[in-house]
Amino acid sequence: MGRFVEASDSHQPSLLPPCLEDYVGPDNPVRVIDAFVDELDLGALGFTRVHPAATGRPGYAPGMMLKLYIYGYVHQLTSSRKLEREAGRNVELMWLTGKLAPDFKTIADFRHDNALAIKQACQRFIAVCRALGLVGGSVVAIDGSKFRAVNTHERNFTKAKLARRKAHVEETIEQYMADLDAADRADAAPPAATMERLKERLALLRGRLVELEEIGRQLETAPDGQLSLTDADARAMATANDRHGVVGYNMQTAVDARHHLVVAHELTNKGSDRSQLLPMATAAKIETQAESLTVLADRGYYEGWQLRACDEAGITALVPKPDTSPARARGLWAKDDFTYRPDTDTYRCPMGEELPNRFSREEDGKILHFYFNQKACQGCSS
Repeated sequence: MGRFVEASDSHQPSLLPPCLEDYVGPDNPVRVIDAFVDELDLGALGFTRVHPAATGRPGYAPGMMLKLYIYGYVHQLTSSRKLEREAGRNVELMWLTGKLAPDFKTIADFRHDNALAIKQACQRFIAVCRALGLVGGSVVAIDGSKFRAVNTHERNFTKAKLARRKAHVEETIEQYMADLDAADRADAAPPAATMERLKERLALLRGRLVELEEIGRQLETAPDGQLSLTDADARAMATANDRHGVVGYNMQTAVDARHHLVVAHELTNKGSDRSQLLPMATAAKIETQAESLTVLADRGYYEGWQLRACDEAGITALVPKPDTSPARARGLWAKDDFTYRPDTDTYRCPMGEELPNRFSREEDGKILHFYFNQKACQGCSS
């Protein structure tokens, strides 16, 4: 095997083994994580068990656990079990945690018990980035991502889903009852084992019907008309890539346009982005400390009153207006086919007729203006 770089023998003993420090370069990002966490006042941020108990088995320091969690966030290791495996084989993590490898339950409990404190630490990191000039502070982009929960579609219920499943169970019960009646009328009795299986299956279905009735009673008290049995906070949401949608959460993020850093984030179980523009834009403005902020978002965030509130808060929201009118599908003109003339407060229709503002009224907190020309509109064939 000449001419190849020779590998060292894994069984070769070494009298002076290299230390972990030799495997972590001076520009390695884990050094930033280490220095950042060491400078935090974990008690002021709200982390639990900052001061160890005088008795009992020693626990892991919250600073070390936070370093482990941040490393997993940077490298997209969202599973506690994956972090447990990496802590035992990843040289960078060994250096960062001092060769400590907490089990997955300890990692999951730390994340659960310190959720708010971890969020405060993220905000502190944004402040550091802002001080270093890594946050532009003038333009941010907002978008949402759907994440699946551990709750399956079969364990998520709405009234419509519940009605369909009850109907299916009742239909199956009727079929089994018909099979039992047919067996009673038959000249030759079916095998005892077959009859026993039919009766067992019938009992299971009746038990399932009782469970669905109890779920229906719980649905009556659900404020949003949904019930998830495994993860109570997860909700069914529509997605563009999966016609069945997902049962999970909607993660809202605001990203700085210059350095692509996340400056604000919020987890919600509302499937629509329509109500998220104002809170996310406000959070981004606070974190960037910008006097005026431009926010970019897709048409799913368009909401008139939120756009106005953003403008009043010194935030310029650039959001395309969705075309939700069914007029064109019905062969009619849509609003975009009419031209507004602000000097006369009139619209010009595609036929060239002037449509004055006849009256206005309020519906659901919105002022609706009605423009029409009775003479021209009645005689219009279009």
